Amino acid sequence: MRTITHAEFLALKRFPALDGMRAIAAVMVVFFHFAGPNWKWLNGWIGVHLFFVLSGFLITTLALREESRAGKLSLRDFYLRRAFRILPVYYAVLLVVVAFLWLRGEFTAYRLPDLLPYYLTFTNEWAMPGQIYGQSWTLGVEQKFYLVWPALMFTVGAFTLKRRLPMTIGLMVLAVFGHFSGISGLSAAAYFMILLGCLLALVMHSPGAFAVVRPFTHPLAALPVLVVAALVQTNIAEIDAVFGGSGGLIPVALYGVAIALLVTSTLGGGPVRWLLSVRPMAFVGERSYSLYLVQEIACFAVIYTIPRLSTPRLAAAVVITLVALVMADLLYRWVELPMIDLGRALITRPHARKTAPAAAVRQPELTTTSAGGLPGPP
Repeated sequence: MRTITHAEFLALKRFPALDGMRAIAAVMVVFFHFAGPNWKWLNGWIGVHLFFVLSGFLITTLALREESRAGKLSLRDFYLRRAFRILPVYYAVLLVVVAFLWLRGEFTAYRLPDLLPYYLTFTNEWAMPGQIYGQSWTLGVEQKFYLVWPALMFTVGAFTLKRRLPMTIGLMVLAVFGHFSGISGLSAAAYFMILLGCLLALVMHSPGAFAVVRPFTHPLAALPVLVVAALVQTNIAEIDAVFGGSGGLIPVALYGVAIALLVTSTLGGGPVRWLLSVRPMAFVGERSYSLYLVQEIACFAVIYTIPRLSTPRLAAAVVITLVALVMADLLYRWVELPMIDLGRALITRPHARKTAPAAAVRQPELTTTSAGGLPGPP
């Protein structure tokens, strides 16, 4: 076992351990909501912050690689991919929530006339907390990140990597200021975690900066990093008290750094990567977005079917998670994958039309064969 090189990192097509991390994050959030006070020590709410770090890392990594491959990032293609990945299943679940409460005559009781303008426009983080479909506040944060980040980092002033790194750090400082000043509360911590993932992607894309984190790509580094992340997660309040009460930002930031290092340490194999990549983890991780969205619908289904599970406790959380996973699987197969494919088709079709004339012009050259009988270079 050894560390990986920068070239080996750039050659990676997938990061399989991230599926396991998504799976754990989604299940933690469900347990936080439905497992009851005996499981509060798990601090499952931090699962959404794990999602934020992974989102920042993946989105920025994909954008950087497209820029390296094509010379620039296509904002049109980026926004199409994000729209067809995020919007269809989000609105499908929202429609089910609205229809269910309307048919039960509880549309007004759950304050949906006030909440729908926020939910429909992805300003969810500004809606009243603790309401039905309230977990969607994270989507409001991420949608704004998707809108602003690529346009800011890949078009404005044609930023080089050397400029992007300090700019990202500067934005993280602004998020910290926003948190402690009370300007944006919970959203500031969320943006800090997303930017932390972006910073990791920028560091790993740069050959020079990659050398700093390369020691953490050793497969044996993942286990101690995982232990640190677990200790921070289960001792959030105590760590926050040590730092004089930061409103949770400092321990959450420490947790985010541990997650960033965990992502790094699972690139080169090892037992932790294997554990996070096994098929059950991948299955849940692939469906984690829908699982996160349908948890309240699953809760209603379980409570109305098995009333004794209406009290939050471990049994309720387990059953709700399983029911939500079945619903998520249906959404993944019938909504997510077809819409992702449709988005890809809309992206590739114009490119195919543009490249077809050029291919026709080069066709005579492609018929030239090399000594081995294969087409020669055009």
